[in-house]
Amino acid sequence: MVLLFLLWLLLGGALWFFLRRRLRLGSWLFLRMLLFLAIHPLLILLLRIWLPVWFRWRLLPLHLRWLLRLRPLLFLTLPNLENASQASNGLRVSINETRNRQREQTLTVANLVDHYLATELTCAQVDGGKSHATRTIYRDFLTRWVRPTWGSLNIRDVRTVAVELWLRRLLRVDRCPLANPTKAKIRNLMSVLFNHAIRHEWLEQERNPILLVRQSAKRQRIPEWLEPEELSALLSQLDRCFRVMVFLDAVTGLRRSELLALKWGDIEFESQQIKVQRSIYGNVVGNCKTEASKKPVPMDPILAAELWAWRQYSSYNQPYDWVFASPRTKGKNPYWPDVILSRIVRPAATRAGIQKHVGWRTFRHSFSTILIGNGENVKVVQELMRHSNCRSTLEIYSQARIQAKRDAQHRVIHMIVPWKGATEVQEP
Repeated sequence: MVLLFLLWLLLGGALWFFLRRRLRLGSWLFLRMLLFLAIHPLLILLLRIWLPVWFRWRLLPLHLRWLLRLRPLLFLTLPNLENASQASNGLRVSINETRNRQREQTLTVANLVDHYLATELTCAQVDGGKSHATRTIYRDFLTRWVRPTWGSLNIRDVRTVAVELWLRRLLRVDRCPLANPTKAKIRNLMSVLFNHAIRHEWLEQERNPILLVRQSAKRQRIPEWLEPEELSALLSQLDRCFRVMVFLDAVTGLRRSELLALKWGDIEFESQQIKVQRSIYGNVVGNCKTEASKKPVPMDPILAAELWAWRQYSSYNQPYDWVFASPRTKGKNPYWPDVILSRIVRPAATRAGIQKHVGWRTFRHSFSTILIGNGENVKVVQELMRHSNCRSTLEIYSQARIQAKRDAQHRVIHMIVPWKGATEVQEP
């Protein structure tokens, strides 16, 4: 024990001498710095937990208030050790960026992932970065799929065929194959990841091994949509708030992030239109998906009457309040969409006798399909859906109604064999 104490004094003295010479500090200032570094975890804990914000600033004397400004540098808050390791790894890769350009240097996929997370997925959308939803999905894909399998491999050793075979074997939690669109998103994210390495000159140009990976994005089933009769039956099974919510979504085609981000100030009853100015994902407010998404949505008088009645009934009816504010959070946040869907909407669809799989996108698909079935102009449908082009409207969101297909087939048959009756069937 005595030897350890003497060794501690010797190392401390050497460190004292080295740092004083290196930093060129006076004895008293250097002693204050050492004392602060020794007790700063306890001090920061006191400042963060025990004291209110306004009291933290007034408690300290004027010559010590610089401690609070240093708090973010001295006490980095991360959820767990794994996140701290990833953050430090990304910082290390950034520091050694020039050195990593040498071919003999080893840069693993895990290092590349950490650097991408630290540089590309930290900027907010207002600063030119990606939206909160995109950043959340990218982090989930990288940590759940890419990093566990490819993390220990050198970025130069990743092969196209190996990635292709790996994508085919991906399974969900229930051991079912992962959907093709999800696999395609993982493939595209890996391509972005290796382009990130090429941009920082850690890989040569045209050395992206993901470019030739074949992965279909074909969906496995046709999206469900509801007939007007089914929508009416569903609305009859919902209470006032959720009936207005589903009705508004079904007759405007709003995305769920735009629907729940509406505030009363966005609804213009005089001009009968709805301004779409923001979206919300995970209680984080961001911009709309595209520029076309910001176009105002027309509001029919019947819809305006429903919204006006809900505003009079709601406890949160000020212009700055959410249209669908959650009472659980006392109006600070809107309802959580997944909870409403699983606990309110889907049980109501079951009570209404609807056997289809209902989701928030179902109402958007239904709106587009009914518009096309009514013979509306394609450009009008595109504007109402607020798509950037007609291709998304026709190929993804719209489907032909079965009666419309039968009528079209009947007209063709009547042109070919006009002498046959509409109900006449010839026996073989």
